[in-house]
Order: sequence, then structure tokens, then C-alpha cells
Amino acid sequence: MTSLAELKFFTTPAHECSYLENRQATTLFADPDAIIDTDAYTSLSMVGFRRSGHHIYKPYCDDCNACKPARLPVARFSYSRGQKRILKKNADVSITRQLPRLDPAYFDLYERYITQRHADGDMFPATMDQFESFLVNGRPEAVFYEYRNHEKLLAVSVVDQLNDSLSAIYTFFDPLEYKRSLGTLSVLLLIEETRRLGLHYLYLGYWIKECQKMSYKANYRPLEIFQHNRWVEQGK
Repeated sequence: MTSLAELKFFTTPAHECSYLENRQATTLFADPDAIIDTDAYTSLSMVGFRRSGHHIYKPYCDDCNACKPARLPVARFSYSRGQKRILKKNADVSITRQLPRLDPAYFDLYERYITQRHADGDMFPATMDQFESFLVNGRPEAVFYEYRNHEKLLAVSVVDQLNDSLSAIYTFFDPLEYKRSLGTLSVLLLIEETRRLGLHYLYLGYWIKECQKMSYKANYRPLEIFQHNRWVEQGK
């Protein structure tokens, strides 16, 4: 185990930002060779770090702070009318918890999702090796949540269970089932799961006001963002 005081961090060279056009980004990584236990990982999440595959990171850009770590205090979450309608529409959807694994059905869903929704991004084209390194191999805290309508697999959320929270790493879903609003549904059901487990927060990654793909997170309230080294309610 490595304490936070002993943990080393490394920065990447400046590279093209994945979220905002005409921006350069730098990323700060925790030492990938260090043994970071769940306590340390929880502490890193509390100061804005996220996970991708095996790497724990956060943006570290010199002249930009657009990426705001975001989380929901689930005890105070309030459903909007639209969110209630989505839950009612999907009353036939079940959610089950699974261990991460390289399943052909998972990859087929992931490949179709990337092809339909993110063909303009750096994850296209999807490959089995990419899927495995990004979502299957990562941390011992990771679990997969399956969303199914009877036997039909609709979506999968990759989630880390920390000491006080669930951290949503990535969700992919059937792009043909757009009428179900599966992206929103996955967040709503993870809020319910966080409450069921007696945890306090659901981490949603980074909220980026200027990026449409990330700005949707402000639809869940109260949303807390990490800025100036403390968590504050968005809009206050």
C-alpha cells in the first residue's frame, strides 16, 4: 500500500483536448506502479481524480479549468418530472450486479454503441483489446451493472464501489433503444443502487459546461462540483 503523501504523480505532454476544440490538455496520473488500496483511491476521488482502465488521473491544464469533477449526494437527490417519466417508461427493466468479464454480448453492445454514438472520437473503431483494457481490467473495486428487458441486454454500467460512494466509470447501451433514454435511466438506477448500498455519493466524472456530451450532468440535482479545493453545489 502507498500512502497519499508518498504517492508519485506524473504529467503527460500537452495534447489535443478530447472535449473542447482548439484547446491543449495536460493530464496528471498517479504512479501506475504504486499499490493504491481502496482507502487511497477513495481519498483521490474526493479531490477530483477519476479512473480509466488501470490509470487514476485528473486534468491538469495550465490555462483551463473547464473540467469540473462532479458528484451527486444521493440522499438529497430530487427527481424531475422528466426523470420520473423515464423511470415509469422503463418499469420493465431490471438491473443486476456482475463481476467484470470479457463477454461477447458485452463487446457486441459496446461496439455498436461506439460505432453509432462515438465514431468521431478516439475510441473508434472499438476493438476487443481496447474493451478489455479500458473496462474489464482495472481495479478490484469494479463491478458491471447489467440493464435488461427480460433476456435482452440493453445497457452496461462499469462502476467502482468506494468506501463512501459509487463511481460511474462508463456506460454503453443499445443505440436502437433511444426511446428508453438509457443514458438517463442508467444514472437514475445507479442513484437508487447507491442509496440501497448505504453510500453517500454517486460520482459522475467531469462536468464540462461548454461540452454538450458532458453538460447533461447538470440535469441531476443537487450536483456538487469540486472547485477551489472543495465541493460546492453547482449554481450556488
